[in-house]
Amino acid sequence: MTVAIRVIPCLDVDGGRVVKGVNFENLTDAGDPVELAHRYDSEGADELTFLDISASTDGRATTLEVVGRTAEEVFVPLTVGGGVRSDEDVAMLLRAGADKVGVNTAAVARPEMIGEISQRFGSQVLVLSVDARRCRPDGETTPSGYEVTTHGGRRGTGKDALEWVTYAASHGVGEILLNSIDADGTTAGFDLPMIEAVRAAVDVPLIASGGAGTAQHFVEAVQAGADAVLAASVFHFGTLTVAQVKDEMRAAGIVVR
Repeated sequence: MTVAIRVIPCLDVDGGRVVKGVNFENLTDAGDPVELAHRYDSEGADELTFLDISASTDGRATTLEVVGRTAEEVFVPLTVGGGVRSDEDVAMLLRAGADKVGVNTAAVARPEMIGEISQRFGSQVLVLSVDARRCRPDGETTPSGYEVTTHGGRRGTGKDALEWVTYAASHGVGEILLNSIDADGTTAGFDLPMIEAVRAAVDVPLIASGGAGTAQHFVEAVQAGADAVLAASVFHFGTLTVAQVKDEMRAAGIVVR
């Protein structure tokens, strides 16, 4: 059976506003999360992802009030991440209106939380958000050449990205959101070799993120192995619409929802 590819706008939220930068830096205001969520829902987005990008760095939980208001405005699945440290945090987000919850920084620090969350809520609720970057030739490297970062891409971990996704998939993660720190916000295209490497390592659904600039870029990500494609800048600033991306994929013979 052919699985239809999902198109997912991403709302990176900081201080209650949607923001976007390049390589997670020089953030600019992109609007109100509730208004943008409503717009994308009406435009035909298959899901929405809401990431509180400063929650881990600030040592606080995701802003539940904004999540609740966003969930009230949309009728597609909503994934929420940022500052999730325990299964109790997941329970609060699900009560606030999230359908799925993303974990990143806290899971790297304490990997056993992946099993705790999936056992309590089921793997379909749990998304592992992986902010990965290519290892620099002049620094320490990992076996795959890709390193996991945390705190919104601000901190290197020395953890090999392929080893990490393999561990997570075997311990109950339902999906992997793979974001290329190097490509993020550049609009130069997704990191296709990274997508191919993760696709070869795990069987769970893979969401590609980071670098979309044209509709063709989304096609390339799917051809590299992505089950869903996620973007922010091109949608927030009107470069592309969800419909344009889906039309491009249909023209390439890709089944979309």
